[in-house]
Amino acid sequence: QVQLVESGGGLVQAGGSLRLSCVFSGGTFTRYAMGWFRQAPGKEREFVASIDWRSTMSYYAGSAKGRFIISRDNAKNTVFLQMSSLTPEDTAVYYCAAETGYPVSRRAEYWGQGTQVTVSS
Repeated sequence: QVQLVESGGGLVQAGGSLRLSCVFSGGTFTRYAMGWFRQAPGKEREFVASIDWRSTMSYYAGSAKGRFIISRDNAKNTVFLQMSSLTPEDTAVYYCAAETGYPVSRRAEYWGQGTQVTVSS
């Protein structure tokens, strides 16, 4: 059974940076496109970024473009989200997702448990 475990969340000041990681296990990592989503209190879960299995294509939400970078290391079964220039509006629980199609959507087959990111003003 595929499992996804996120880490790297925390409290950061506005303008700061964080790097989230998501470790994939229980399957063949390179069969899946990977993505990041986030959910703020009282809001729906929203797409942040997605990357294909070979790292040849990536796709970002408008709010993430120019500030976030998604990457993956297939040798380590890990996907990353490098976040910079963070604002309080980025405060949310961030979820990793795996899907056999690209880009990763809300219909993704597998989800992690989430990691909290809090940006203070």
